[in-house]
Amino acid sequence: MVLKIFFPQCCNRADSGLLVGRWVPGFDSVVVLAVIHYPFIPGQVKKYLSEMQSAIQLELTVLGSWSMPKDGQEGMDSFLKDLSTIFPQGRWLQLSRELGKRGFACQVIGRDAAVPPRGQPKEGGDDEKEKVIFIHYDQRKVMLSHLHPAHGQEPAAEGVSELRLVFQTVAQSQPLFFLDKYDDGPIKLTHWQSEGREASILVELIKQASVPMCCVLLRATGVRVTGSWRVLNMWPVRFVSSKLSTCVQLSHRTEHLQTISSPRRAQQHADFMRKANIFVSFLVDIALGLLLISWLYRENRIGRLANTLVPVADHVAKELQELLQWLMGAPAGLKMNRALDQVLGRFFLYHIHLWISYIHLLSPFIEMILWYVGLSACLGLTFALSVVSDIVALLTFHIYCFYVYGARIYCLKIYGLSSLWRLFRGKKWNVLRQRVDSCSYDLDQLFIGTLLFTILLFLLPTTALYYLVFTLLRLGVVLLQGFIHLMIDIINSFPLFAGGLRLFRPYRLAEGVKFKVLCEEPGMSLHLMMEINPLKLSTAVQQYRIPTYSCYPKDSWAALCKKLFVGDLIYPWTPLHKGSKED
Repeated sequence: MVLKIFFPQCCNRADSGLLVGRWVPGFDSVVVLAVIHYPFIPGQVKKYLSEMQSAIQLELTVLGSWSMPKDGQEGMDSFLKDLSTIFPQGRWLQLSRELGKRGFACQVIGRDAAVPPRGQPKEGGDDEKEKVIFIHYDQRKVMLSHLHPAHGQEPAAEGVSELRLVFQTVAQSQPLFFLDKYDDGPIKLTHWQSEGREASILVELIKQASVPMCCVLLRATGVRVTGSWRVLNMWPVRFVSSKLSTCVQLSHRTEHLQTISSPRRAQQHADFMRKANIFVSFLVDIALGLLLISWLYRENRIGRLANTLVPVADHVAKELQELLQWLMGAPAGLKMNRALDQVLGRFFLYHIHLWISYIHLLSPFIEMILWYVGLSACLGLTFALSVVSDIVALLTFHIYCFYVYGARIYCLKIYGLSSLWRLFRGKKWNVLRQRVDSCSYDLDQLFIGTLLFTILLFLLPTTALYYLVFTLLRLGVVLLQGFIHLMIDIINSFPLFAGGLRLFRPYRLAEGVKFKVLCEEPGMSLHLMMEINPLKLSTAVQQYRIPTYSCYPKDSWAALCKKLFVGDLIYPWTPLHKGSKED
């Protein structure tokens, strides 16, 4: 049998003493966590280990002895070997290292006479030596990393793996690494922090201030949400707020604040990563918003933007008037129904006239409106982009009205032609059974149906041309809003914290490990070096993506083309929270 000893690199040159660690349950493996230096008192060692066991909820034991040659410590090997009677174990490991050699010498001593340990001779048997493999690991990286399932493998299959138990053992033993050589106490240990605890003054100050800040934010957001819940739950307000990107983004950020301000400690790694990603995304959003404010309110850019907005709106209205004049004539040489063409053209020209009057009525207040709207960027760049999206929707409301009118007229004609076409074939639509059934019509019904079908068919090209033009205009506005919502969605959902860990500390997100031969000397055990394979950047981004509302088309391209053909209204970039159902 093969005994695998996971040995930390920081203990390679530790002074002689006792090995502290844990036997991996269900496997013939052992994890060495620290070395207790000589001199020590066995009773104090037992007391210290019992305190650590109650603190970390792991079974820590003295695994054996570690011998490092040093002047003035002759006879240390025999002394450490005798300690196996004070710390009785099923197997006692005696590790020793000679100067000038990279490998360790290992001797496994069995203490259980009734059931001999693996690889040890039974009573009356031959003296067989158990094969030992040393696996060296970086204790700091293993403790801070989180082992993810391999690509294409289910997490359940990795739940009881030997490697996962090793990572969990090192991660849960963090309180054991708080004791360094500067602490006054009877026990001295060697581990990755034995030279001093790794810490940051800034991080410690943030930790101390995080709890009261979280309580204040939680109370503020809770009072705000509770106070406005009844008002927002009313149908008109709820309907309008669901169509405004600003209201949706505000509710989204409120949920994020409630998540990161919760004083409850994250129990799972996924919860911690979600909180960290939301917190970093929120800080980056605020920083980008402040940069936008500093750019807008410098060199009177707000005034220049307001002075440009009204001429641009007039230019768009003028272009629409010329487009309608072109449609009211003979566009591209097409023969249109003159009466219907004139009615539709004058109807839309009247709406453009109303729109121009509306713009000129608001022109004295546009600079003031933009000045106050620019302050919304202090809540974040996403909030400012949401306001821009709503402003675009309001400024192009006349185009939306044109699209709705043209789509409804075109839709009525398409459905009328399809119903009359079924009348010619002697069929009708059964509303109760949702299918097409046979039906017999009399002569008067067929005559009226033929007249209506002829009228609708000859009027269809005029209506279809107006519908096509206004649909293309509407799609242009929708694409602009879609681009804005796409940037909002990227800022809201991109896991910046996970991406930063993957780039600067890739060992924190581990997908697996790889081994390379470190030392293979004759007469010595095999020594391997365990290195962490980082998670792929694309996998990390996909796995830790922050849930947010979808700003992508809710229908497939085939369904979207079908809607365009039959004249149904399309809302491809309506804010919709993930996991929610449409009404």
